[in-house]
Amino acid sequence: MTTDVLVVGSGPAGAGAALLLSTLGIPNIMITKYRWTANTPRSHITNQRAMEVFRDTGIEDQVLADATPHHLMGDTVFCTSIAGEEIGRILTWGTHPGRRGDYQLASPCLPVDIPQTYLEPILVRNATQRGTQARFSTEYVSHQQDADGVDVTVRDRLTGQVYSIRAKYLVGADGARSQVAADLDLPMEGAMDIAGSMNITFKADLAAYVGHRPSILYWVIQPGSNVGGIGAGLVRTVRPWNEWLIVWGYDINEPPVVDDAAATAIVRNLVGLPDLEVEITGTSLWGNNEMYATRLHSGRVFCVGDAVHRHPPSNGLGSNTSIQDSYNLAWKLAAVLRGQAAPSLLDTFTAERAPVAQQIVKRANKSSREFVQFFEVLGLLDAEDEAEMAARIEERKANTPAGAAKRAALVSAMELKHYEFNAHGVELGQFYASTAVVPDGSSRPAPSRDAELYFEPSTVPGAKLPHVWVGDARHRVSTLDLAPLTRFTLFTGIAGEPWVGAAAKVGQELGVPLEAVVIGPGRAATDLYFDWARVREVAEDGAILVRPDKHIGWRSMALAADPYTALRSGLASILGRSGDA
Repeated sequence: MTTDVLVVGSGPAGAGAALLLSTLGIPNIMITKYRWTANTPRSHITNQRAMEVFRDTGIEDQVLADATPHHLMGDTVFCTSIAGEEIGRILTWGTHPGRRGDYQLASPCLPVDIPQTYLEPILVRNATQRGTQARFSTEYVSHQQDADGVDVTVRDRLTGQVYSIRAKYLVGADGARSQVAADLDLPMEGAMDIAGSMNITFKADLAAYVGHRPSILYWVIQPGSNVGGIGAGLVRTVRPWNEWLIVWGYDINEPPVVDDAAATAIVRNLVGLPDLEVEITGTSLWGNNEMYATRLHSGRVFCVGDAVHRHPPSNGLGSNTSIQDSYNLAWKLAAVLRGQAAPSLLDTFTAERAPVAQQIVKRANKSSREFVQFFEVLGLLDAEDEAEMAARIEERKANTPAGAAKRAALVSAMELKHYEFNAHGVELGQFYASTAVVPDGSSRPAPSRDAELYFEPSTVPGAKLPHVWVGDARHRVSTLDLAPLTRFTLFTGIAGEPWVGAAAKVGQELGVPLEAVVIGPGRAATDLYFDWARVREVAEDGAILVRPDKHIGWRSMALAADPYTALRSGLASILGRSGDA
């Protein structure tokens, strides 16, 4: 059995890779040791960047049809129980009126919430419809690579048959316990299983308690309920408002036995309704991790997703970053396999994505640790017993100096959580530096606001193509829509029309799909709101070369004396073909 690319794993990273490769026409096989897709709704927050990938692959509408929409996501509550007292709320994921504009200006897509149990089937279905050969109950065993490809040994878990698949490249998307990453001996920083958590999935009608404050996340602080005598549980919406998931901590050194009776008791405690009718649908234990790889590939084998960045669910970065890993890798594999790029292009995968892996692992763990500030300001950390904890929570209501101080401290504690729930710059601000980006001597603009909280668009090579609406009198499209995954795209203005002929000639000579888009009155797209003129950062006769993954690979601030030579040199450099320039 042979293929161009073998993908191990069918989660967001693996199924995403398969979908992207099949969209690009690259033969691939996807294997997973499981009999079907995810059986628990693990990841769920789907940010704008991941939605842009889904838009680019033509499945955005399918995702939206199964997702909880943006306007129902964000009234995040901190309380003593779902039916009990609120400690405070924060508007999250860009739902605050003061932040909604930032999100709408940054992307044609808004965040949504789609549990992994709903997302994976969409990815797998579309991948297989476009050509992926999907083999379930098929386990990766080992691999050996040589100068021309990778021999992968797999096992059919139904029959026990062991056989080999010959692939030109192997993609390990097999999760936080990745055997592919272990076999590569990828260098890792950090530690696994630094804390214990349990998931409890259940069904119960809670519409009367949450429908007026719709959110994906309800945080419950209950004295004496779990590890350390302080309970900080999460009640998470799976389907509004009758399917739920609880995340609850435990001592990693003493894993508990959670039967239906114990799970029901935890649910009733956190909801605050001792007689609640509950249907427990599943329980599982898992470890919180703080680990990332500093190198993401070796030879012809690449690792994506949780295989190379392992962290708690804080900030909702897991599946989003996994999908973006595959988005970065897929077009590069396609270009090399088609002979359009030198194999050295594949080395840029580590150069571009390893810094992102490090960033999101550190950010997610920092957000998780920052939760302790709530305990500090409420005075729970040094309380003697549960009764004293309860009294200290109650003290926030008092007309006393201590009560006033506690209320003021809670304001600061809530402000800090914006770095977990409204970290727009972390979600969209990835900036690449590698040989697949041609610097133009300019520097990335210094942020005018907090770089983690706010995304600021730029066209400096390495940045993501800014989104603005363009079109004509009858249609409106995003600039992102004009730069599809299937090609390189050159943006210019009417005064830069000599770039159009240059693009056609360069694309033909290098054998690379490349099209020019002229933005201006009467051309392919009109700058409807004059927003493109504000964000392009180059003169009207300049040019911006966008890679298939929507990152800017090269630009010219103005019309070059010889547009053909300038553009050919830039594109050849991105592709590792400088000798062709």
